[in-house]
Amino acid sequence: MKVVELFAGVGGFRLGLQAVTEGTFNVVLSNQWEPSTKRQHANEVYGARFPSSRHNGESIDKIIVDEIPEHDLLVGGFPCQDYSVATSLKNSAGLYGKKGVLWWQIERILREKGDSAPNYLLLENVDRLLKSPADQRGRDFAVMLTSLNRLGYAVEWRVVNAADYGFVQKRRRVFILAYRKGTKLYQELLEIGLERWMRVDGLFQETFPAEYLNSGTEEPYSIQWSEVKKVSEEFNKGARRTLPSPFASAGVYVNGNYVTSGIKPVYDGEKRTLESILIPTEEIPDDFIISNDKRLAQILEDYREFKLTEDVFSRHSIFFQEYPEIKKWMAEKGSKKKVRWVKGGGSYIFAEGKMTFPDKLDEPSRTIITGEGGKSPSRFKHTVFKDGVLRRLMPIELERLNGFPDNHTKLEGITDSKRAFFMGNALIVGIVKRLGATLASRIS
Repeated sequence: MKVVELFAGVGGFRLGLQAVTEGTFNVVLSNQWEPSTKRQHANEVYGARFPSSRHNGESIDKIIVDEIPEHDLLVGGFPCQDYSVATSLKNSAGLYGKKGVLWWQIERILREKGDSAPNYLLLENVDRLLKSPADQRGRDFAVMLTSLNRLGYAVEWRVVNAADYGFVQKRRRVFILAYRKGTKLYQELLEIGLERWMRVDGLFQETFPAEYLNSGTEEPYSIQWSEVKKVSEEFNKGARRTLPSPFASAGVYVNGNYVTSGIKPVYDGEKRTLESILIPTEEIPDDFIISNDKRLAQILEDYREFKLTEDVFSRHSIFFQEYPEIKKWMAEKGSKKKVRWVKGGGSYIFAEGKMTFPDKLDEPSRTIITGEGGKSPSRFKHTVFKDGVLRRLMPIELERLNGFPDNHTKLEGITDSKRAFFMGNALIVGIVKRLGATLASRIS
């Protein structure tokens, strides 16, 4: 099956698909370009790891569609930004705006391909895509569904938390599969019906089984407008911001109608832990060690037990005079309740709950974010305490959390912080592998 990989990053989709039976998927073109960045670091990594690949390293809006090879499957983890086509400059830059260009370039490629458009799409995004924007819950996703419908595709989606299915990282993402009219899967969906496809026969249910939280007797919902601009302007307009999105964690859409439901994952296989991907403590460079003081064990235990971080600081004041950096880490990770002032007058209470510090070794890791790299204390960076050493995670360990090969992003001139940034942007390779295997088996 011929594949085009857009928003390729450092090749997560490609690695996942190529891990399916050899020769099943063949990437015929990839594209990666980072806006506002002089040096294209991800391109460098991609080129180094896939040197024989046909790779395009320019802005996606400069791609000439006629030069894209014929392909069966288009994949991409497109950035989640503004999908609105509203003409108001206040609310959106529009269809071809700076932000809107990201999703809409996928739409452009499909539209301009016409009869040669790929039969299948596999896309990935943050799960807030189903909810945005706050004042029109679900509008952005409704716009996408309507766009794909006008291009002749049926769609199923599923929010997958990788850790629920045995992976080593708690990473929630929405995955979107689309089937073009005339394909075997499109026809099967029409014959079986939306509800049964979502609950029993769909590719997501086969790959990532789940229990459904609604009764299964509901009539399909509809997106009543067929024009994309009308959907952008009117979908869920006037609904209270506090109401949930019309699109739940699982769903199927075809010809303007959709079914959707919350889900409870079903999985009884092996569950991996953060500890399982750690490299031996004796191999950790000094640059990643925060402290190996023998008093650390008690201090970290007190942090877990004491309700207020300030009580820990008070009890161990001498230690924190010696190690102010650890005090900064605890302050970042601890609970906060502060008055913040609003520009122009007024104030509000900003509050944050206490985070686990260091991270639990006997559970899957928290989600990696793009700000993972660097020495500075941070609320969201991972820390581990093992063999008496408190430290940050190494780039190779971050790669393992996403299922990448060891040192996939290690390249001359690529800093450790940049490698961490790559993994914060990446996806779980194994998720793509499982979906690719299911897709291949169902269309064979």
